Amino acid sequence: MRNRTLAGVLCLLIGGAASARADDATTFRVFLTDGTSLVSYGEFARVGDRVVFSMPTAATGDPQLKLIDLAANLVDWDRTTRYAASARATHYIETQADNDYTALSNQVAQSLNEVAVTTDPAKRLAIVERARKALSEWPASHYNYRAGEIRQMLGMLDEAIADLRASSRTDRFDFALAAYADPPSISEPLLPKPGPKETIEQTLIAAQLTESSGERTSLLKSALDSIDANAAELPADWVSATRTETAAKVAIEQRLDGEYMALTNRIIEVAHRRAEHADVHGIERLADEIHSRDAALGGKRPDAVNALLGAVQNELDAARKLRLARDHWATRAPDFRRYRLAIMPYVELMTQLRPALEDIKTLSGSSLGTLVTVRRVVKQIIDAASVIEPPEELKAAHAMLVSAAQLADNAARIRREAMLADSMGRAWDASSAAAGALMLGLQARLDIRSFMIPPKLR
Repeated sequence: MRNRTLAGVLCLLIGGAASARADDATTFRVFLTDGTSLVSYGEFARVGDRVVFSMPTAATGDPQLKLIDLAANLVDWDRTTRYAASARATHYIETQADNDYTALSNQVAQSLNEVAVTTDPAKRLAIVERARKALSEWPASHYNYRAGEIRQMLGMLDEAIADLRASSRTDRFDFALAAYADPPSISEPLLPKPGPKETIEQTLIAAQLTESSGERTSLLKSALDSIDANAAELPADWVSATRTETAAKVAIEQRLDGEYMALTNRIIEVAHRRAEHADVHGIERLADEIHSRDAALGGKRPDAVNALLGAVQNELDAARKLRLARDHWATRAPDFRRYRLAIMPYVELMTQLRPALEDIKTLSGSSLGTLVTVRRVVKQIIDAASVIEPPEELKAAHAMLVSAAQLADNAARIRREAMLADSMGRAWDASSAAAGALMLGLQARLDIRSFMIPPKLR
């Protein structure tokens, strides 16, 4: 009895195996709260309060996918979720179910073949119980595919298990072998693939719902392209009316883009100019001007307005920092000027040494008298700098001037040694010292001068 039962299971397995169909992309539907729907090419994604998916804008050939980003509260999630479950189940059954069922069949058939060659009753029973467990668990994770056949096989295996237990005279019962039950059926019917007219209408719906002006214009242009490409197979009156309306919307979007771009360019230019003058109040008034102009344009570009307000805020922050820096400079300017009056005669003396230092640097010849003059002038600079107290902000420039003078003294001294010893090595050492003196002297002069004028916008 049990051999005939197991053979019947094998027959069902062999007869049920079939080849798999070619795979296709699964198309879903995102149902809106107004009852309309948009096709999602592949899975959609819900991210926070947004839903994102790829929507085809062409009914034939290349689907010409557009990324759609909508507010999640526009979606009928109950119906969308049911439809997604139906779409996944249908796609699985059409593409992969036969392959998976064949794999299951082979697994169970192999187990039953093992029963036929096993003499130990306990092992035979264990093999059949494992096969039954695999069968009972399979439908729930495979969209209830071949449920009737699996239920029939489970009945046969239950009979075989009862016979095997009776023949082995065992009192063991495995309560882990749960009875098979059909999973809940999915009631949301699938809709047919949209034709050209429905695809265009869906594109226009998406354009109306999207919050991005760039996406909206792109979708409207895609709809126009589809209308032109499929005009011959669409109702003439519908084509005429829809094309006229859509073209008008594109023109409006492009005009608004131009208006907001002009507003952005003008406001940013004015904000930057006012920031250069640390005009804090002037920049603050620009926010009111932006809101006023945005209202006049119908408030159609919130992203552009927010970006513009952000740019103006950056200029406002820069203006406030510049205003603070200028206020600080104003409090310190008297000390800067006093220092400049005291130190500038010696900065000019350092500048007058430039020709002599250039000669030492280039090894173009220096008289002993010139070298003596350089060292005498340098001593004047160093002596004066030692008694002039710079403001805190100018201490680095003051120290740089002193270093330049010391290098100039070294250059003159070493050049004199090179002349007396006829040493090119020492002449080059003098050249290096002269180069350093020239560089530091110029930088000290520039740094001191920079503190004499109010700070500028960087």
